[in-house]
Amino acid sequence: MKPKGLLVAVVLLAVLGGAVWYSNKKQAEKEKAPAAAASPKIVSIPDDQVQDILIQRPGGETVELQRKTQSTYVLTQPKPLPADVDAASSLITTVASISADKTIEDKATDFAPYGLTKPSLDVRITRKDGKAFDFQVGDDTPNNSGTYARLAGDAHVYTIASFVKTSLDKKADDLRDKHLLSFDTDKLTRVQLTAKGATVEFGKNGQNEWQIVKPWPMRADSAQVDTLIGKVKDAKLDTAAKPEETAAKFAAAAPLATATVTTASGTQSLEVRKDKDNNYYAKSSVVEGVYKTNTDVGEALNKGLEDFRNKKLFEFGFSDPGKVDIKTASFTKSGDDWVSGAGKKMDNATVQTLIDKLRDLAASKFVAAGGGQPVFEATVISNQGKRTEKVTISRNQDQYFAQREGDPSIYQLDASAVDDLEKAARDVKEAPPAKKK
Repeated sequence: MKPKGLLVAVVLLAVLGGAVWYSNKKQAEKEKAPAAAASPKIVSIPDDQVQDILIQRPGGETVELQRKTQSTYVLTQPKPLPADVDAASSLITTVASISADKTIEDKATDFAPYGLTKPSLDVRITRKDGKAFDFQVGDDTPNNSGTYARLAGDAHVYTIASFVKTSLDKKADDLRDKHLLSFDTDKLTRVQLTAKGATVEFGKNGQNEWQIVKPWPMRADSAQVDTLIGKVKDAKLDTAAKPEETAAKFAAAAPLATATVTTASGTQSLEVRKDKDNNYYAKSSVVEGVYKTNTDVGEALNKGLEDFRNKKLFEFGFSDPGKVDIKTASFTKSGDDWVSGAGKKMDNATVQTLIDKLRDLAASKFVAAGGGQPVFEATVISNQGKRTEKVTISRNQDQYFAQREGDPSIYQLDASAVDDLEKAARDVKEAPPAKKK
């Protein structure tokens, strides 16, 4: 190779080597350098340390939310109100961690171009230790992709996502507890419903089950009572309508029902009315004002005595009984097996079918009188021997009536249900002999 060509080759090799070295150095520096924050943090506070949030708008409503206990909150402005736990928790989560989309200026001296000299929203967040953060929201960006924001006293100007502004811009109606009553369902001792021209009252029996106590003692359908309680508990006010309009509509509407609940702490009531357009309005004894309420609340309260009576003849539910006596035989549970009164092992499937028919036996309606000759009788012992239920079925011409022992109610039964029950009783058989090995 000629000397000139060798020199060019050496120079090229040096250039390539230098480029490789520089590239490796830059990569190493890049790997060592901390990653740039994609979303700069503006506010960062542990959720459980947020004590107070004050939301102010120029010429608008001022809202203040305070933490009462670790999991309960109240509004102190614009007036004292209980706060909705979920709404309050959501707001606290938002203010505890506010991130910017990007930083617009590090050392701004004029905040007017961003609408931050007179913020459209001013949110003061106070920690439990008393330290406060004054977060200000200004104008939307020219392309409406975000909103300008800053911390008072800080020269940085940021943009935040539009949804962050929406999450912070809360009014009292957004944060208040909208429940019309505030009782603890586990502590209820009495429930009273006045509807359809009559009053029904419910109380708990010795087994903590709901029973009808007025107009006279009767068995109650616990599921129906629980549904009523749940609807009353979940009844919420609708703040969309103007208070004066709602009050006028309530006054003009027809009374529908009044529910009264009692705990050791006292009594609360909810009066519901319905207008000609099928709108429901409610007045609570614990929440000031009159409000429109949910349709399902009105429908749940518009019920009478018969809707709450227990039509099932037996109450052992889905727990299998320990003993079943019918007119012609007796069966006792022994371990996993059913044994007859004579000590014979019975076919489990056929006994189970009989139990299922007894469990499903229900009145088609209640009647004032029955009569006739007894055609079937069953006694079921359940709840580890603590519950004994005896039912007698009688036939009067082509109609069937049943009565529980100790219960004056007369249950009218469908003939098909009695036929199925009698067939199940006839079909109970002994277990097949064990196969010889």
